[in-house]
Amino acid sequence: MELMGRIGEYAEKKDVNGLMANLAEDYHDFEGRSLKETEDMIRGYFNQFKGIVVNVLSTRIEEIKTPEATIQTEVALSSGAAKVFRKFIRLSTDNYRLKLKLRKAAGVWKISYAEWRPVSFDELFPESISIFRKIFKM
Repeated sequence: MELMGRIGEYAEKKDVNGLMANLAEDYHDFEGRSLKETEDMIRGYFNQFKGIVVNVLSTRIEEIKTPEATIQTEVALSSGAAKVFRKFIRLSTDNYRLKLKLRKAAGVWKISYAEWRPVSFDELFPESISIFRKIFKM
């Protein structure tokens, strides 16, 4: 949870270096992107969107076999401008489920593999729905 919270904070600050520091040197994703290609994708995303708000909804640990672990995390993404108004309007977010493989080295967990897919509100984990409702006052 701490790792995902940090990553969310780096994304909201558009801190590419902070994000990249959480990826293992041999990182790759489900579409075969390398570390450099992932950095380029992140920079492109940051250039495209004025503001980014990341709400980590929940994280489930699937497996831990030290020094590796597999987790699933659900996040709700929205634009930064919408953050100001979310109490007044029903906000449409983009919800994603991420499956991450982590590796611990020198006492620090880093992401070695990632895959993600959009999920509808109805597909969210029950605990994610509860947190979503609290965040967005539903």
